[in-house]
Amino acid sequence: MAVKWIGGHSSSILCLNVNTEGLVASGAERGELTLWNGGGTPAGQLQLPKADDVTSVVFSPNHPTRLYTSHGETVSLLDVRSLKEPVEHFHMNEEEINCLSVNETDNFLAAADDSGAIKVMDLENKKVSRSLRHSNICSSVVFRPQRPQSLVSCGLDMQVMLWNLQKARPLWTTNLQECETEKDSPQSAGQFCNPPLAHSLSVASCGNIFGCGAQDGKVRIFRVTGVKFERELEFQGHSLGVSQVLFMPEAYWLLTGGNDGKVLLWDVSSDIGKQQQSPAKSLHRRKAQAPASTRGDGKLNKVASNEHARVLPKLTIEHGEKVNWISCAEIKGSKRVLVADQSSSVSVYPLPEP
Repeated sequence: MAVKWIGGHSSSILCLNVNTEGLVASGAERGELTLWNGGGTPAGQLQLPKADDVTSVVFSPNHPTRLYTSHGETVSLLDVRSLKEPVEHFHMNEEEINCLSVNETDNFLAAADDSGAIKVMDLENKKVSRSLRHSNICSSVVFRPQRPQSLVSCGLDMQVMLWNLQKARPLWTTNLQECETEKDSPQSAGQFCNPPLAHSLSVASCGNIFGCGAQDGKVRIFRVTGVKFERELEFQGHSLGVSQVLFMPEAYWLLTGGNDGKVLLWDVSSDIGKQQQSPAKSLHRRKAQAPASTRGDGKLNKVASNEHARVLPKLTIEHGEKVNWISCAEIKGSKRVLVADQSSSVSVYPLPEP
């Protein structure tokens, strides 16, 4: 059963984040922002100006008192010790922001928006240093751990992209629909009804493995090798779109949340471990791959579809409401998953120990 954190919002909660000290931030519709202590009691509340929906909240990795929030086209920096007026406003984007990410050295902030733009701000001189782009709404952007100049993004153009801040063009791009339609399977005909619009990304703590959740209900795991990435694994546990993916600090434990009201926990370590244990085989497979435009070759996809049938969730939470955001926190010595949905409360579920 879920524990409900109530009293912090009057409208639907859209985003969550947890700092290194266990403080939880939640952002909701109409400009509502709340801080919660680990016991689920509101520790601070703020109404942001213009009452734009708060679409993303991210704590600074190095300064747990700094909280970046996106509302409308604006990013505001808040000091959680004194939750009053924002310390600073940044007007980086021209359309509504969907996702924020701060790199682990705390010197770059990325904001992805409805125009497909990703604006990257140099936090030291408070200037936009890079403007990257998708051809449709950019739904998620994440800096890679251990690689502060590198980030991945995805969007409703069905593209997943790898970027380096030295370059304005992506280093590598994969179109999820091309991968699907090239598959020789009965499902491919239905892909046009439920295209793999990419909603969410999360990068594992190693920095080389990342997951993507899409509208077709599938989760795809990719491995970055140098300046490109390849599909490592693909599986389906949701009957509707995957709205959220989140790698936990444990190696390759992945949480997913869906529009079907389910939250699933996956352990993909054994599948990923096989690739790590046989680098020669992995290298051979990469060399055998076709160029980027035709990379959905039958051999790789056959591997992916076999894995698709084999990977099963370690835990299924029947949450019952469409999932807007998931986060993970340690509360009273044990791990919990925090779920935001269409309601004004945060649901908290226990997680098994690894």
